Amino acid sequence: MNRNSSDPAVQVTLQQRQPIPLQVELHCRNGELLALVGPSGSGKTTILRAIAGLCQVHRGRVVWQEEVWQDSAQRVFLPTHRRQVGLVFQQYALFPHMTVLDNIQQALLPIPKAMRRTKALQLLTMVHLQGLENRYPRTLSGGQQQRVAVARALARQPRILLLDEPFSAVDQVTRRKLQRELIGLKQSLAIPIILVTHDLEEASLLAERMAILYRGKILQTGSPEYIGAHPESATVARLMNQQNLFDAQVLEQDALSQTTRLLWRGRKLEAAYQPQYPVGQRCCWVIPSSDILLHRRERPSRGERENPLQGEIVEYLESGGLANMLVQIDREEATHLAVNVPLHVARRNRLALQEKIGISLLRQGIHLMPYQSLRRQD
Repeated sequence: MNRNSSDPAVQVTLQQRQPIPLQVELHCRNGELLALVGPSGSGKTTILRAIAGLCQVHRGRVVWQEEVWQDSAQRVFLPTHRRQVGLVFQQYALFPHMTVLDNIQQALLPIPKAMRRTKALQLLTMVHLQGLENRYPRTLSGGQQQRVAVARALARQPRILLLDEPFSAVDQVTRRKLQRELIGLKQSLAIPIILVTHDLEEASLLAERMAILYRGKILQTGSPEYIGAHPESATVARLMNQQNLFDAQVLEQDALSQTTRLLWRGRKLEAAYQPQYPVGQRCCWVIPSSDILLHRRERPSRGERENPLQGEIVEYLESGGLANMLVQIDREEATHLAVNVPLHVARRNRLALQEKIGISLLRQGIHLMPYQSLRRQD
């Protein structure tokens, strides 16, 4: 059977109540990186282990191409060595008594002995470790050890690559370098890659799609950019670390002007038309900081007419070329909005603690969601 490149290469359905509750359906295509993101205990690592055959979920089906790796209904369960999976863990899991070269050759046992050294050296070059083949793991940095772990995983000629928090044990500079190298590897490997991470920035950088997990369930799947701007629930918005999350009441649905009007803490807001929410209904809403416009003090613009607000800067932090601010809109109700602007914009507008500023909430950035209590449940 000829397969379309857009067809899923691996399809996974997992259900169980204990020890880790799971109710999951996911797929990943060749050349695609899918990030599993969620809090500790949400089932991310268990999903990887189930795909690899390291654990057997009570009710599960794992299919690679047309090959069934697990089907609990048919009592099919292929052991790990028959699935040809590449695994990279946070702890590296290298053999300390073996050299770098021997660690990689250990994964090459199925191929003729005469070819193992050449293949291992090729893999070392691929992960930028040429010349270190005779070193032992204890003499390597954390980043170098992780590269060896990646090379050993690739030595198995995997059908799928599974990465479990692979960069969390290294420093920030090394992490960024390893992330860039993974992007290059992904383009050359053309196999599905599933990454477990708690780092939203890492997922956004590396993944074409991400799946948001919470208590064993996938709440939403999509591109990081789409989920960030269009979370399907307040829970997803929180898991995406969206700070500007509120509730409101729908005042009007104006089809003619394609506008939804809201009542938010005594203020009227205009949002892009979202008619699925009836007039009078309570809802939650979110707006990314990127859709909050800072009013320029000398030259007002037309965009500043959209949902204009006045406030005071109560927190101010400069980091990564951005000014990260918390703006208090209402002192009595302690209403705050997180606002981020480029550092040069902040300095040009002389922004600082206790400065009074004007902002506008751009209507196309206001995204509505079904109502749920915003009191913390965790």
